[in-house]
Formats: sequence, structure tokens, C-alpha cells
Amino acid sequence: MLFNSYPFIFAFLPAVLLIYFIFVKYRCFFTAKLWLALSSLFFYGWWNLKYIPLILLSILFNYIVGRRLLSAISFRKLLLFFGISANVLLLGYYKYAGFLIDNWNGLTGSNLPALHLLLPLGISFFTFTQIAYLVDAYRRQVQEYSMINYVLFVTFFPHLIAGPILHHKDMMPQFERLRNKVWNWNNVMSGSLLFCIGLSKKMLIADTLAGYAGSGFANAAQFMDSWIAALSYTFQIYYDFSGYTDMAIGIALLFNIRLPQNFNSPYRATSIQDFWRRWHITLSQFLRDYIYIPLGGGRRGFWTAIRNVLITFIIGGIWHGASWMFIIWGLLHGGGQAVERIWKRWGKPLPAQLCWLITFLFINMTWVFFRADNISQATRLLRGMAGMNGLGLSRLTGLAPVIPILAVLLLVMRVSPNLTWTLSKLRPNWKTALLMALMFMISLLFFNRITEFLYFNF
Repeated sequence: MLFNSYPFIFAFLPAVLLIYFIFVKYRCFFTAKLWLALSSLFFYGWWNLKYIPLILLSILFNYIVGRRLLSAISFRKLLLFFGISANVLLLGYYKYAGFLIDNWNGLTGSNLPALHLLLPLGISFFTFTQIAYLVDAYRRQVQEYSMINYVLFVTFFPHLIAGPILHHKDMMPQFERLRNKVWNWNNVMSGSLLFCIGLSKKMLIADTLAGYAGSGFANAAQFMDSWIAALSYTFQIYYDFSGYTDMAIGIALLFNIRLPQNFNSPYRATSIQDFWRRWHITLSQFLRDYIYIPLGGGRRGFWTAIRNVLITFIIGGIWHGASWMFIIWGLLHGGGQAVERIWKRWGKPLPAQLCWLITFLFINMTWVFFRADNISQATRLLRGMAGMNGLGLSRLTGLAPVIPILAVLLLVMRVSPNLTWTLSKLRPNWKTALLMALMFMISLLFFNRITEFLYFNF
């Protein structure tokens, strides 16, 4: 079930919200949490029922290991290693086993049979969420809660499929606070507005750009059309993923639950490190706190820190998918940060505008690897972006109509304040309601081309 679909907007969400607050009104707090957890499992099973047992087994395993980590005195490090390894193996089997078999067959000439596994939705996100829980339990940064609380923590439907990545210590107290069990009209207005903002981003911008990005990556070869293709995808992935995040945060706010922000104008970044402080913030924090720092961070010398950055971002690339393109993308971002650190240590400071331009160009070029189907397609786009195949605009790509849209998006990116942040702070009144209704109604006009969110595939 998609956030941008009729069943979700007009049936599932209103029913879940209404029944949840009916239970809360009559102080049936346990029943309310049970209803929300079961509804979240229904939401997850809408795509494929057979993966409900998988997520439930994963939850049960991690809950048991987490409780043991909280109570155990000895062998805690071994128990943590066991828990993390089991999660990584589960993720590896479903997401990377086929990739490894294909590469082994290609490298050795073997003929191992392909597994043809269907990737469970959200497995990357709920696996990382539970790994973070185990590490936090090992550090004794979580409190013990009931099984139903833990199920709700993992499966809470706004974040289940594509994040943000959550921490147990941040989420569970919110479900326990009495003031969060009262219908809050301010939160309803703010949450609905955020949902409409995210829906507009997805339906009006991301899905409009998707066709141009797809056509460009399939056919573009010259300078103009290659850059149009790259920029179309650069803005598509941002408005698609940030749109999902806005919708998730807005839906959670209807239940008086605050999810963490995941984006902060990432294309205004003036360095690769700054970009990762603004893009997919919860993933960046996870990579920093649970991979980079445990590897030693920057505590063991400059070059060791460079190595740790490269390892961290290669893992980040692999997390996104079983493809050499994601590995290259992660390596490039790790390498970009390494170059920045070296320049910062021995080079001269550059003007802020030049830093922004270099960063934005780098991000566009690395998105080519993220989006491309293979190396040859990425190479063709990069050669075109460098002007090596001519400077014109090919008629085959049909990209000319998107040029004004990209021009407006570039202008908005550079000169306007963060629109999501600005609009979400509007006071509840008839003007805000009118704006929200307008965004919602215009978005509904585009429901004839409903598409999945890009990060559903990761």
C-alpha cells in the first residue's frame, strides 16, 4: 500500500487513526498500541503476505537478544556480535546472495543456479533499525519494554518501508507519554500539511521528472541532453525521497509521534561532508555512530580516518543495493570526503560559491552511477556531460520540455528558504487549510500515474 494511493488516503489511514483514538479515549492504551501494531503489519503485508512471518521472526529474535543484552553480565560482546551477524546474514541472503552468485559464476565460469529471491520491502531499513537497537541495548541506552511495544517500534507503518531510521530510546517514550494520547488539533493540522507537501513533491515534481530522467539515461549522449538527464534525476530522487519523508513525518504527527528530520536542503551543501549532514540524515548518523566511530573514527591518526571514511561509505553504497553501481557510488562519496580532508589539511580555502559549485557538480556526476543500469550507460552519460560526444540536444530524448522546470528548481534551490520547513511552521488557520486543500486536490489530479517511491527498492 502506497502513501500516494486511494486505499491508503481514503480508507486505511482514516480507519487506523479513528479506531486508535477511540481506544485511547476509553483508556484502552494496550489495545490502542496492539491495534496500531496489527495495522502496521497489515500495511506491510499488503504487498506480500508471506513476508509477515519473516519480519515477525526478525522482531522476535532481536527482542530476545536485546533483552539478554540488557540483563546479561558476561559474554555481552559475544552476544552482540551474534545478534548483529544474524541480522547481516538475513539481509545478505535476501539482498545480496543472487548478486554474489552471479559474480562468482562470471568470475569462475561456474554455473551455480540463481536464487530468484523476491526482496522483502523495507528489509534494509528494519534491519538497520534493529541493529541500532542491539547496539544501544549493549550500551544500556534503552529501557525494557513489552513485546508489543517493541513490535510497534519496528513496524510503525509511517517509517517501516523507507525510514527514517529510528532509535528505540527516542521512540518508545513517545508512545508511553500520556499527553501523546490526546487528540491534538495542532498536530493534526501540521501533520496533514506535511503530508500534503510530501504528496505534492512526489506527484507533481518527482513523478514528472521521472519520465525525462528515464528517457535521458536510456538515450542521452550529447552535452545538453546528458546534463538534462542528470539534473532530472538529481531533483527526482530528492523530491521523491524527501516527499516520502515529509509524508511519513506528517502521518506520525497525526498520532502525536515525532519522527526525526531526514533532509535539510542537501543541494545547498558546500562540501561532500556537509551534503551528508543534510541528505538522508538518519542514515548518515547510523553510518557515523555504528560503523565509522566503532572502526576508530579519527582517533587513530589522519590516514586511518581516511581509511575509515572509505570503508564506511562503501558499506553505505552496498546497503543501497546489490549492484556494482552502488558500490562505485559509495566509493566515490568516500573518496570525495577523503580528498576534502586532504585539501583541508594542506590546501588553501576556496570561496564558498566555488565550494558549492564543485559539490553540486560532484553530486550530479555520482548520481549517474546511482541511477545507471550498468557501467556502459554511466560512461555514456558522463562522456556526454563532459561534452565528448557533441554539445547539442538530441531529438531522440525528448528532453527539451523539462528545461524550464529544471531552471525553476535550480533557482528555488539557490535563493529560496527551505520550503518544507517554512510551510510546516504555518499557523493553523483558514489560509493554511486552503493551501493544504489546494496542494491535495492538485496532487489528486495526477493519481492516474501512481508510482512507487524510489527508496522502496532499497
